[in-house]
Amino acid sequence: MDYRKSISGWGAVFGALLGLVLFAGCKMLSSDPDFPDVPVKTASAGGADATPAISNKDNGAELIHVGDSLTVIFSDLPTTQPQLQVQVDENGKITLIENQTFTAAGKTRAELEREIRVRYVPDKFKKMTVTITRPERLFYVGGEVKNPGRQSYIGPITVLKAIQSAGDFTDFAQRKRVKLTRLNGKSETINAFKAREHPELDLPVFPGDTIHVPRRIF
Repeated sequence: MDYRKSISGWGAVFGALLGLVLFAGCKMLSSDPDFPDVPVKTASAGGADATPAISNKDNGAELIHVGDSLTVIFSDLPTTQPQLQVQVDENGKITLIENQTFTAAGKTRAELEREIRVRYVPDKFKKMTVTITRPERLFYVGGEVKNPGRQSYIGPITVLKAIQSAGDFTDFAQRKRVKLTRLNGKSETINAFKAREHPELDLPVFPGDTIHVPRRIF
C-alpha cells in the first residue's frame, strides 16, 4: 500500500515537471527575440496614421520643357508692354524685358509667373501681373515615313522614336541623311543606322522641330 502511494506521488511530481517543461518550450517558440510580437496598427481613413497622399507635380504634363514656345504677357504696368513670344533654349532658359534671364524648363507656368513677378516687383515696377500661355506643342515628320504629318509633343523624344511615331521609314527612305531642323532654323543630319548603334547620336526632338526623311536614289 505504501509502495503504491509512493509510485502515485512520484507520478504526480513527474507530471507536474513535464507540464512546466512543455509550457516553457511553447513560450520560447512563440517569442523570438529577433522578431518580437508587435501589435498591428490599422490606420483609419483620414486619421493621423493614414499614409499621406503622394504629391505628383502635375505628372510632368504641365511642366515647361526645352524647346517650348511661350507667350509672356505683362499687364498692370504704367505703360503697355508688348507680349513676348519666346522659346525655351537648349539650356532651359528664356530672356525677357530688360534682358532678364529665367530658368523655365522643369517649372510649371504658375511657378515661372511667380518667379518673373518677384524679379521685377518692386525693384523695377511697383505692380505687375504676369501671364504665360503655351500653344499646343507639336513637331513635324515628313518625307519617306509611312504616316507623315504633325505629331503631338507629350514629352522627351528622340529622332528615331519620332520617326516610329510616324509609322517608321518607308522602303524608299534614305536613312543615312535624316534632316532635323530646329524652330530657330538650325539643321542637323542624322545617320539612322549609326544612331541605332550609338544612342548618343539619336538627337532629341523639341516642340516646333521638323524631321525630313529624304528619298533614296537608286
